[in-house]
Amino acid sequence: MATTADFKKGLCLDMNNDLWIIVDFQHVKPGKGNAFVRTKLKSLSSGKVVENTFQSGHNIETARIERRKFQYLYNDETGWHFMNNDTFDQVAIDKDMINNTDLLKEGQDVDILFHAETEKALVCELPTNVILEVTYSEPGVKGDTATNVTKIATVETGANVNVPLFVNVGDKIKVDTDTNKYVERVKE
Repeated sequence: MATTADFKKGLCLDMNNDLWIIVDFQHVKPGKGNAFVRTKLKSLSSGKVVENTFQSGHNIETARIERRKFQYLYNDETGWHFMNNDTFDQVAIDKDMINNTDLLKEGQDVDILFHAETEKALVCELPTNVILEVTYSEPGVKGDTATNVTKIATVETGANVNVPLFVNVGDKIKVDTDTNKYVERVKE
């Protein structure tokens, strides 16, 4: 059991028959009335983000979540398969538990969140940025640099990413996994 004074980003709450992670929160003390806490909560089952307000001092049921390092192996009709780097146990999870599966390449390390009491996998989180090689890209047109012009490039996982004109086939680029956007070109 926790109160609103224990709120922090990443805290997992068990409410309304679902698990919710606190994405953002703010303690508010208005000039009149009681203090309250305004939160943004993300559902671990659906991924939906909602805003909720709690009265200051309100008791909330928390859930213990464990973050474990896994390595992506392969995917097939039974799911996406990962291996624990410490115990070498393998886990298969559904595609809808992973955001941006098109940026996932074999051998890549990810974090999988588990509900500690039930040992059930909840969600798979990719690193903030991944480095991928460009496999296809149209050549840039010389003189087209007056503004921030982009073109579509296909990376080694099959994902399409908007990149600047100077990126060519064979270049390695850093891609943000949350927004699926180009960050920078990576030097070898």
